[in-house]
Amino acid sequence: MSDDTGQHTRDVRDGFRKIYGTAPEGAWAAPGRVNLIGEHTDYNDGFVMPLALPHTVHAAAARRDDGVLRLHSADVPGPAHRLRLDELRPGADGGWAAYPAGVGWALREAGLPVGGADVHLTSTVPTGAGLSSSAALEVVTGLALSELYGLELSRQELARLCQRAENDFVGMPCGIMDQTASACCTEGHVLHLDTREQTRRQIPFDLAAEGLRLLVVDTRVKHTLADGAYAERRRACEVGAAALGVPALRDIPHRELGAALARLPDPGVRACVRHVVTENRRVEEVVALLEQGDPRAVGPVLTAGHASLRDDFRVSCEELDLVVDTALAAGALGARMTGGGFGGSAIVLAEDSRSGAVGQAVTGAFEAAGHAVPHLFEAVPSAGARRM
Repeated sequence: MSDDTGQHTRDVRDGFRKIYGTAPEGAWAAPGRVNLIGEHTDYNDGFVMPLALPHTVHAAAARRDDGVLRLHSADVPGPAHRLRLDELRPGADGGWAAYPAGVGWALREAGLPVGGADVHLTSTVPTGAGLSSSAALEVVTGLALSELYGLELSRQELARLCQRAENDFVGMPCGIMDQTASACCTEGHVLHLDTREQTRRQIPFDLAAEGLRLLVVDTRVKHTLADGAYAERRRACEVGAAALGVPALRDIPHRELGAALARLPDPGVRACVRHVVTENRRVEEVVALLEQGDPRAVGPVLTAGHASLRDDFRVSCEELDLVVDTALAAGALGARMTGGGFGGSAIVLAEDSRSGAVGQAVTGAFEAAGHAVPHLFEAVPSAGARRM
C-alpha cells in the first residue's frame, strides 16, 4: 500500500467516525479507469482494453439493523442521505447518491440478503473526466456491502450488479466495461475484456520499462452522457445490428464491413457501424502488438481510433481534438480521446524523453485558445477494487 493510499484509508475511516460517531467495520477502495482502446464497443458485445488508475473512491462502512442506508461524501457539501432500502425505486433523482443507492437496490433485486449500512465516501477520481468515477463509486459500495453481509460475490458478478444499478436505477445505458475495469483490473496490466463472453486476459503493460509514458489529459470539459447523446449512439448501433440481421455489431467480421455498410441506407447508422467494427479490429491489433513486445506501434492505432470517434461516431469535441493534434505535432507516438466523449479526457502515448515537451505543448495550446488549463497526469496501471 502506497503512502497516499494509506493516508486515504485513514482519512475515510476518520471521516466515518466524525459523521456517524462510531468506528467503521472496514474500508474499501475501487479505482477509476482509462480505456487504452475499444470505445463504444462494450454495449455492442465487443472488445475493450481498460486499465485501472491509481485514482480511487474510498469507502468506510458499517452495518445497520434497521434497513436504512445512509450515504455521505466528503466531496459533496451537505449531510448524509438517509434512504430506506425497501423504498428505493429506479428513476428517483438522488444526484450523486443515486449511484451507491442503486447498488443497494440491485443487490436486493437479485435476491441477496443486504440490510442497512452507514457509508462514508471520499474520492480522488476526477468527475466528468471520462475516467469512470461513477463506476468506481458503484463498485466500492458493492464490494463494501458484499463483504459486510458475507455475499461472496465474484468480481464479475459484482461488476454486473453495478452495471444494472447504473442501467436500471440511474438510467444510464452504459455497457459493462467500466464496472469490470474497476472490479477486475490488476496492477501492471491492461485488461483485455470480451464483453459478450465475459472472458478476461490480463496483459502486461509496463511502459516505463520501454521508455514510454501514457499521459491522461483531462480537458476539464464536463460531459453528461445521460442527457441523450450517448443513448442516441447506442440506438444507432442497435438499429444497424437489426438491419444487418445480427444480435450485435460484434458479429460483423471486419472483412465483411464493406458489404455490410452497403446494406445500410442511413448515413448516421452506417457511420456508427463502421466505427464499432473497425474499433474491434483496433483492439485486436493492440493486443497483438503488446504480445509481440512492440508498444510503440500502438501509437498509430490510438490515433486511428480517435479519427473514427471524431468522424464516424461523432463524440469528440474541440478540446479533445486540440489535445490530439497538438500532441502529435509535438512528437507523440499516438493520441486519442478516451471515455464516452463530448468532453472528458484524452490519452497520449509518448517517449519518456518527449513527454514533458508534449505536455507543455498541450497546455500552451489550451492557453492560446482561451480554454481552461487541462490537468495532465501519467496513467499507471493499478489494482482493482480491494479491501484496505
